Amino acid sequence: MKLMIVPIVAALALAHPIAAKAQNASPEIQAALADAGRPADDKVRDAARHPGEILAFAGIKPGDKVADFMMGGGYWTRILAKTVGDKGHVYGYQAKQFIDYRAAYAEEQKAAVAGHDNVTPSSDSLASFSFPEPLDAVITVQNWHDLHLAFAPKGFAETVARRLYDTLKPGGVLLVVDHVAAADPDFAVPDKLHRIDPAAARAEIEKAGFRFDGELNLLRNPADPHTANVFDASIKGRTDQFVYRFRKPG
Repeated sequence: MKLMIVPIVAALALAHPIAAKAQNASPEIQAALADAGRPADDKVRDAARHPGEILAFAGIKPGDKVADFMMGGGYWTRILAKTVGDKGHVYGYQAKQFIDYRAAYAEEQKAAVAGHDNVTPSSDSLASFSFPEPLDAVITVQNWHDLHLAFAPKGFAETVARRLYDTLKPGGVLLVVDHVAAADPDFAVPDKLHRIDPAAARAEIEKAGFRFDGELNLLRNPADPHTANVFDASIKGRTDQFVYRFRKPG
């Protein structure tokens, strides 16, 4: 019977994400959060979003080359710009598909980049995006489910994952944060509820070559039934979210 212990433990490790303890934010991350140039509304959101602990978990540090992938309003872009500093660089990427759908995304991108000489905006198509240098990290927050919306053909997210894999340095990190859906291996839920099954997302990211490297539970909410659209007033701002760290081997 003792011989069965190792394979059983290994199977459990594959079935359940590796939980990691929250890390204290570095002085550089703390300074970035306290930056007077950040919008007041962004600072209000910090208590719920835990940016310091999340960026510490991702290992973001001065000098890093990082992409804020599908950057939204630029909340993370601004923090990253101050964290990586003058010797680092941030690529604020917003997909052309999103800008075509909502023109305000382009204006928000411009506002987020303004005043940050170490940030380069990008708005290529999701089908053809690239970055001009190998990256230390890519973060994408509340976006992975978007790769399964109605516009995306089958297997599109896997293709994007492979492109992200190729743009990272060996040992580079992909940090994915998103709203949790119930079991949904066929990805029927994202277009309806803007959620994604964590296990299904993890599987397609690992298929691209990434190694799963841990989970941070700061944004989990067991009271979320996973059945409401994330914009529904009953759950908006209080969704159950996963924080997964993946690493490119090497």
